[in-house]
Amino acid sequence: MSFELIVFLVVFAVLFLFRAPIWASLAISSSVYLVIAGEQLSLIARRCVAGMDSFLMLAIPMFVLAAELMNQCGITTYMFRFANNLVGWIPGGLAHANVVASMLFAGMSGSSAADAAGLGTMEIKAMTDEGFDKPFSAAITAASSCIGPIIPPSIPMVVYSSLAGASIGKLFIGGIIPGILMGFTMMVICFIIAKRRNYPRVKGITLRDVGISFIEAIPGILVPVILLGGIYGGIFTPTEAAVVAALYSLVVGALLYRKISFKDLIRILKVTVVNSALIMIIIGAASLFGYVLTIEQIPAKLTEGLLFLTTNKYVMLFIFNIILLVLGCFMELNSILLIFVPIMIPVVNMLGIDLVHFGVVAVINLMIGTLTPPFGMMMFITAGIAEEPVHVVIRELIPFYIGLIILLFILTYCPVLVTALPNLV
Repeated sequence: MSFELIVFLVVFAVLFLFRAPIWASLAISSSVYLVIAGEQLSLIARRCVAGMDSFLMLAIPMFVLAAELMNQCGITTYMFRFANNLVGWIPGGLAHANVVASMLFAGMSGSSAADAAGLGTMEIKAMTDEGFDKPFSAAITAASSCIGPIIPPSIPMVVYSSLAGASIGKLFIGGIIPGILMGFTMMVICFIIAKRRNYPRVKGITLRDVGISFIEAIPGILVPVILLGGIYGGIFTPTEAAVVAALYSLVVGALLYRKISFKDLIRILKVTVVNSALIMIIIGAASLFGYVLTIEQIPAKLTEGLLFLTTNKYVMLFIFNIILLVLGCFMELNSILLIFVPIMIPVVNMLGIDLVHFGVVAVINLMIGTLTPPFGMMMFITAGIAEEPVHVVIRELIPFYIGLIILLFILTYCPVLVTALPNLV
């Protein structure tokens, strides 16, 4: 092991342990390595820019913008009302509505944070007003928000596609069945808990209520139909689909619902720039980090080491799942994708594992990580909204951890659940 590599690893470990932002840990450790190695400083800027300089990456700020516009125009209210009218009659009605609303909103935003922030406040208040425990309300809101990046569109799948070379369109389609199964799993858990705790159901819902709320929610429901139809109809590319989603959201919010003023738009654009920059700076820093790893031939050595352990793809998938589950407890989702996917993809290709199947499973795996301590972002967001201690919310999340991990391994070893729809297209 070279002196430069030792310094590189030590600097990264120290920064990470002292809770430095992940982009800073990646960029500073990589820069120190390149300086010691005698490389020109301009290489640092070139490698960072090269990581962000991708047509596909333009989809990220556009999907972020679409989610912010949808939140502002109030379509989340219509989504929740329709979901409540649709499944509120089941024991634990509002908990089921929470899940269904997240599944519907997933087709618009592609972001779990947008789901938790946009729907979370309304859902938690509605549930607690109806007699649900606050920690449980926060837990189901956090769990259901994880469906956001699985049902298309999906920002993490855009990142994975750029790294693995997998079809973004097939990844989007491949997430539909797993996303529905995630929602069904959560609803089963909610039903069991509701029966045990005698949580209420919504009464007095008529078919007329369902019909009216459906009509109100149509503008939002149409988003995934327009996006997937446009992509597979050859009308626009996945990146252009993100622009269409943002433009559609603006038209719906400003002209149909009349809830987006010029002042609102300026604020939304500022939020979009900040949130997009946070993602893109991680991508740039991870590109520099990956360049250093490549110089040291670490991906190739790790590939050899993994293949030495086993050449059975089912065992390898188990190993990858465990690695990603553990990493998800400590690192941010996009950082894991950017650092570890390039290491895993050569092994995936050599063992003949389908890239679309692996991508969807990996994203689901990492979404579970956003729920898990110590650094799970979703549990912190919803605990903050509910004003409850995080450890109390974690206790309520335990049944959802179990259900989602069981589903993860079912999807891992039944790839047809992921690949069936993409293979039909």
